[in-house]
Amino acid sequence: MTLARLPLIPELDRYAGDDLKVVSPIDGVELASLRADSREEIEQKISQSVEAFSSWRTVPAPRRGELVRRYGEKLRANKEELAKLVTLECGKILEEGRGEVQEMIDICDFAVGLSRQLYGLTIASERPGHVMQESWHPLGPVGIISAFNFPVAVWSWNSALALVCGDSCLWKPSEKTPLTALACQSLFDEVCADFPEAPKGLSQVVLGTAEQGAQIVDDHRIPLISATGSTRMGRIVGPRVAARFGRSLLELGGNNAIIVTPSADLDVALPSILFGSVGTAGQRCTSTRRVIVHRSVFDLVFEKIKSAVLQIGASKVGNPLEEGTLVGPLIDEGAYKNLKRAIEAVRPSALEIVGGQRVEVGSGGFYVHPALVKLDRQVESVCEETFAPLTYVMPYDSLAEALEIHNAVPQGLSSSIMTTDLREAEFFKQNSDCGIANVNIGTSGAEIGGAFGGEKETGGGRESGSDSWKAYMRRQTSTTFFGTEKPALAQGIKFDV
Repeated sequence: MTLARLPLIPELDRYAGDDLKVVSPIDGVELASLRADSREEIEQKISQSVEAFSSWRTVPAPRRGELVRRYGEKLRANKEELAKLVTLECGKILEEGRGEVQEMIDICDFAVGLSRQLYGLTIASERPGHVMQESWHPLGPVGIISAFNFPVAVWSWNSALALVCGDSCLWKPSEKTPLTALACQSLFDEVCADFPEAPKGLSQVVLGTAEQGAQIVDDHRIPLISATGSTRMGRIVGPRVAARFGRSLLELGGNNAIIVTPSADLDVALPSILFGSVGTAGQRCTSTRRVIVHRSVFDLVFEKIKSAVLQIGASKVGNPLEEGTLVGPLIDEGAYKNLKRAIEAVRPSALEIVGGQRVEVGSGGFYVHPALVKLDRQVESVCEETFAPLTYVMPYDSLAEALEIHNAVPQGLSSSIMTTDLREAEFFKQNSDCGIANVNIGTSGAEIGGAFGGEKETGGGRESGSDSWKAYMRRQTSTTFFGTEKPALAQGIKFDV
């Protein structure tokens, strides 16, 4: 695929400039050179988003769902081309690129059903002749800031729900993956062109770096900022949004662990550990960073993981567009340096280190042999997330101790236990401090039906399924008096004149 033949961005030339150099992590080749939006252009887009919201909020929710349904159909028709662009721009293997686009399709399907289920409540009143109701109303323009590792899925989680809730959207993608954003926007524009109720500017892309993102974050006309990225980014975004009394939905880092108990079925556990550890080259917020293994099976489990990691490093690291590749490149040199830095930090405490070296794949690109570190305890450097295929394996003696080790990191996104013991499974679910707690499946690979997110430094936000739609709406409680006598005051208060 070359950009000159890319049908998904037919007007790519209009974005040409020297501000953003888009480089494919596959081979280091420059894909495009784009210009960032100016302050004046962003101001215009925000104003247009406000205007679009005032119109879109009046469209009946099921009709808003119809627009999202049509977008899902558009994605189905362009799934393969968009998946290839995802792979080309962010480096994940093509199979995962297809899975990411399927995730977009799935959330569109979910949102269509949701458009007829934006339910409120009828609440019993303590006062005679009164009825209380709780209803939900469109919130306003939603600012979406996404990361490079899931360049299209995270936007769709937010936008599909926001659109059926009656909101307009402003999307600031990662400066590393703007082409996929432009492709998604182009497909959305095609759908809107045949949808009379869709106002101009209903969804827009803002190109740029943190500077352009800050303008969106600081604007009081955008009541919700949904930001996905590092904890460092969240520490900047959260307080700035709070300072203007806006809402923030933060989906930040993870330091996810799998606990392997003596009763675990290793034929079930090992594939989950491997995919969580090396899938997307370890560049998922849900990637498995730590494996906490009961001491009675510690050496056995480590050797099995080691054998598989060595096999992957020897033959399965390569061009993500080629069949048979399981691990593509890191996003850039900075990610590779972070991996090397983390390995050196843990080396004095390590019993054994496997992998971590650079793998030559053609010319350009930062490919690495997945790294595995054997420890006798959890050390300080393990508590910091490294966005790369780096997994630490450490022992425990009791399940209570395993949970103490598990919870002793500042992040709280995804967790898992491998066990055939029902009591162990329930103890784990009750005591894991993560937003996601799985039994006999890995930490990576969530479905859109469940709310996605975590606690502590992961940010506390929830995206995608369940009742996450409530983040994109405002709640209103109303009380109506329908009697003929003087209405009573709440709490039995008397105020007679």
